[in-house]
Amino acid sequence: MMSTSNDSFWLSTNGLAAIGLIAAVLYFLLAEHRAHFLYALPFLILLLCPVMHIFMHGSHGSHSHGDGDHDHRREDQS
Repeated sequence: MMSTSNDSFWLSTNGLAAIGLIAAVLYFLLAEHRAHFLYALPFLILLLCPVMHIFMHGSHGSHSHGDGDHDHRREDQS
């Protein structure tokens, strides 16, 4: 059967196998290294803050301050 462009990789046979493999690796990683993970968790949360800040600013567009909106308001008030 031919795949269309709307089909998701994660719902294909290979995608489901990848999800299963990732889940098994995460389970054994957390089961065997729980103490290390819990020790590093506060640092990972602190590291997540600047990472989210960097990536979430992409949706804002450019931060240009030269659009002159505030200058027009001053001229209208005088």
